[in-house]
Amino acid sequence: MVRHATTGSIFLAAFFLAVTAFTASVAAQTLKSNIQKMTGWQSCSACAGAGGSGPVATFSMTQFQTSPSLSGASSRQHISGSTPYSNAIWWKQLGPSNSSTHFIYNIYFYLRSPSYAQALEFDVNQSNGVHKFIFGTQCNIKDGHVWDVYDPAGHAWRSTGIYCGAPSAYTWHHLTWELYRDSTQVHYVSLTLDGVKHFVNRAYNARSSSTKEVNVAFQMDGDKYMHTYDTWIDQVSLKYW
Repeated sequence: MVRHATTGSIFLAAFFLAVTAFTASVAAQTLKSNIQKMTGWQSCSACAGAGGSGPVATFSMTQFQTSPSLSGASSRQHISGSTPYSNAIWWKQLGPSNSSTHFIYNIYFYLRSPSYAQALEFDVNQSNGVHKFIFGTQCNIKDGHVWDVYDPAGHAWRSTGIYCGAPSAYTWHHLTWELYRDSTQVHYVSLTLDGVKHFVNRAYNARSSSTKEVNVAFQMDGDKYMHTYDTWIDQVSLKYW
């Protein structure tokens, strides 16, 4: 007797197929390594706030730091100021890759005063001339203590329910995000922090866009008191195919 698959089994099959895609041998991969050392990083403060028009912080990026560092050339990101909840974002354009659908974002980060951070954001963005696929992720340290992912079409953060408190101080933390997109949606497959993997399994609609790009981004959010703090990032890489 032929048994018809239930909606749940179809959903699970599709999910495990997506996960398998990240473990399979894939030809024609592009790997950008030590992105923190590359020239041409861009940054802003107001655009990092709600609606792209937030309060302005004092911020800077200082590359080629030998300590603390894993590679011998980390980058120190700094934020300070007097306006509560002001933020700063840095991003690096890597060139267009319209046909790429899978992305693995690796980053190591280090803080001396993690309790001063409101949130830390780690993003991958792709535009293929039709859609803008925003893979926005943040460790929401002080407002929920969870990992959030971004809903591009909904213009909103969505809680994953996965815990994310303040990272320990004076320690290098390793974060990996596995992501993919289809023709119209972004898919958050999994995150791995310090060797502990969590499957996210969320999908949201992309936005329309006529641009063509791939970039990675890192953002620091200031808290209510705008405590001054630094984050060092190292061995930043993006693999995509």
